[in-house]
Amino acid sequence: MKVVIQRVTSASVKINNQLHGQIGKGMLILLGIAPDDTNADIEWLCHKINSLRIFDDENHVMNLDIHAVGGECLIVSQFTLMAMTKKGNRPSYIRAAEPSIAIPLYEQFIDKMQESFSSKIQTGIFGADMQVQLVNDGPVTIIIDTKQKE
Repeated sequence: MKVVIQRVTSASVKINNQLHGQIGKGMLILLGIAPDDTNADIEWLCHKINSLRIFDDENHVMNLDIHAVGGECLIVSQFTLMAMTKKGNRPSYIRAAEPSIAIPLYEQFIDKMQESFSSKIQTGIFGADMQVQLVNDGPVTIIIDTKQKE
């Protein structure tokens, strides 16, 4: 699994010009799923995200996690995170999981994240054509790959 996490002051996702999910201060999480991802990837990634200290403390130092600031999460599936661009100019998406694999893992990821939050996690819809808007705070953008636990 790969995620791009953006610290935001607000974010939303529209589908067919209808607002589907919206948050205030928190994280926009773009999630890519590979065919060999497992529940272990979900467990590790959710723990990492929940513990990630990317919010400012009273001294303006990134020292607080999302829970300490009462932040919200918007999770959007994004298979293009799995793009291969080594050969040619047209990205290949063969590293992205097929929907039969990806949808259950996407839903399990959302459920696991929801266990940590008192407020509802907002989401897009897997496979939908979505328009995502955000105000990146900082800007702060973090990339995490469960296959390269850096």
